[in-house]
Amino acid sequence: MQDIQHIGVYTSGGDAPGMNACLRSAVRTALANDLEVTGIRRGYEGMIENDFVEMDRRSVSNIVQTGGTILKSARSKEFETEAGRARAAANLEDNGIDALVAIGGDGTFRGASKLHDEHGIAIVGCPGTIDNDLFGTDTTIGYDTALNTAIQNIDRIRDTADAHNRLFLIEVMGRDAGFIALNCGIGGGAELVLIPETITEMDMIKERILSLMSAQRRSTIVVVAEGDELGGARGIEQALREDPSFDDIDLRSAILGHTQRGGSPTASDRVLASRLGVAAVEALLDGHTDVMVGLVNGETKLTPLRNVYSRKKSIDYDLLKLTQILS
Repeated sequence: MQDIQHIGVYTSGGDAPGMNACLRSAVRTALANDLEVTGIRRGYEGMIENDFVEMDRRSVSNIVQTGGTILKSARSKEFETEAGRARAAANLEDNGIDALVAIGGDGTFRGASKLHDEHGIAIVGCPGTIDNDLFGTDTTIGYDTALNTAIQNIDRIRDTADAHNRLFLIEVMGRDAGFIALNCGIGGGAELVLIPETITEMDMIKERILSLMSAQRRSTIVVVAEGDELGGARGIEQALREDPSFDDIDLRSAILGHTQRGGSPTASDRVLASRLGVAAVEALLDGHTDVMVGLVNGETKLTPLRNVYSRKKSIDYDLLKLTQILS
């Protein structure tokens, strides 16, 4: 076992429902192993500014059901520099912190890996991002909650769309990956799903929408990932409005935005976060570092951080075919 006495925990990057459950799990697992635990507020920004707080069992009580992150999150330009990382490492050393549990996504792990390489700090990551785009885990903390939030909103929009036979373009999060769009499109019964992983052909979209609305004489729902190359829902709406064929179609856009980040995490996210928080501390105690703990085929697995942020996680293209069949 690694000679670790004091663990630091932090959340970084975009918040995701379930981060608090992961914090709770990591803190209590460390305490159960007679380790000291320090929380680092505001991610790498707080690490640089020495914004640390001692954590005990009570500090993580009654948070498993809450969204957001009690330790807050922030972007840090200074941490992107060698001088900033050196300052962060010095603060960790001054506070006697031997190892870190980092909860976040791609950017969080890039920073963690640099901190490890340059200053030898033991770090294990937990995948916390609603996008579900991290290599090395079947699902990420926050994804299930965001997906269900999106589907609930699509259901509500469907009701009002049906009342007026409207065409709705619904934009969900997914700047670089279409996991949310693809799955909530299927779950929400969307007629079209547009994602960054495929080329969006405007002529095909127009033809498909006109065909659907003419055949069904009812509402049509198109789910668009924000990273779609035509500019998301607003970009597609503008292109459609410029076509005279759509003059008689009642067209609306809805941007779900940050509603997908908030809210109480689902049971699935709470359990996943709890499992990974335990696994992260145990991995550190077993001597592992510069790795992420993930869930693969129902089992916790370790993946080098470099693989996590250098390899692209692929969507299931069979699901994309499914959207076309079901529509």
